[in-house]
Amino acid sequence: MAKRPKPEEIVAKLRQADVLISQGQSVAEAIRAIGVTEVTYYRWRKEYGGLKSGQVRRMKDLEAENQRLRKAIADLTLDKLILQEAAPGKLLSPARRRACVEHVMDALSVSERRACRALGQHRSTQRKVPRGRDDEAALTADLVELAKKYGRYGYRKISALLKAAGWLVNDKRVERIWRREGLKVPARQPKRGRVWDGAGSCLRLRPEQRNHVWSYDFVEARTHDGRKFRMLNVVDEFTRECLAIRVDRKLKAADVIDVLSDLFILRGVPAHIRSDNGPEFIAKSVQTWITGVGAKTAYIAPGSPWENGYVESFNACLRDELLNGEIFYTLKEAQTVIESWRRHYNTVRPHGSLGYRPPAPEVFIPAFISWPAASAKMSMVERPTVH
Repeated sequence: MAKRPKPEEIVAKLRQADVLISQGQSVAEAIRAIGVTEVTYYRWRKEYGGLKSGQVRRMKDLEAENQRLRKAIADLTLDKLILQEAAPGKLLSPARRRACVEHVMDALSVSERRACRALGQHRSTQRKVPRGRDDEAALTADLVELAKKYGRYGYRKISALLKAAGWLVNDKRVERIWRREGLKVPARQPKRGRVWDGAGSCLRLRPEQRNHVWSYDFVEARTHDGRKFRMLNVVDEFTRECLAIRVDRKLKAADVIDVLSDLFILRGVPAHIRSDNGPEFIAKSVQTWITGVGAKTAYIAPGSPWENGYVESFNACLRDELLNGEIFYTLKEAQTVIESWRRHYNTVRPHGSLGYRPPAPEVFIPAFISWPAASAKMSMVERPTVH
């Protein structure tokens, strides 16, 4: 089978025929001289007539460029179709990208190479089969159990509890399992706008050591029969420890003095006591009594609860993690449950501002250590929550 001549060769033969015709030969003789049929000659004349070799090369380059542009447009169109097919969700993890690539291959009948290139997935990642760890099932079970028990804890607090229970895990692995299991802490209400002072800043006394600044405040709740009860919360701002929660139907200035006197005897007198301007705190009897034992009062500005942020944060945790999820049928039940939660808050619950350590972990002494040695080697160890 004869090989089709190149465009440059065709133009050369046409030019040869033109030269022969100009010398007086007939068209039929010129066609026989170049060795083609009459039909081929006139087809060539229609396609390449009047062109020179340079123009033919230029036309060839333009055809190649047009072909490249058509292919690029087709590729962009296919990329657009692939991205539209993958558009309903973000592809933030290799697992989701892997599933999306498989879906695109089935829906659009494209190759794995093409789908991976459009979605930014490396082919080795696409083909690699993920291997879970041997302890994945047990860790997931413990994590889900803790999430059920502490419904208002995020993955960071759950991670701290798992570490305390003996798991050697980091926060990233816990977060991956947390997201895979679909766990989520319901969002709280948006914070109110903060009112600053004239200088554009919020100035307050800051705690520098244990027993430097205590703060206290009241929280109200109701039992199942609709009757109110009040809670007096006392917090050490430096250690974030809840020193006491006094629960009763009514709490007056005398009750405030009663709670403070017990704490002063047990823990010593703090340098300052911060509170808002409630009638139980600004009562003359309370101010006189606090001054008489050697402490100082630190009242916040009226209408500025953020200046008492430590106890306000504790109040929010108390309401969010306990009061909103419990029904108290009697006052005695409320006192027992709230005191149990206070001990859990101090000894077990991870605190974000303390590096996810509890404010006051429980102290235990191993049985095989004698008391004189224990007094020198006593250490603070958290109790495991999951076995």
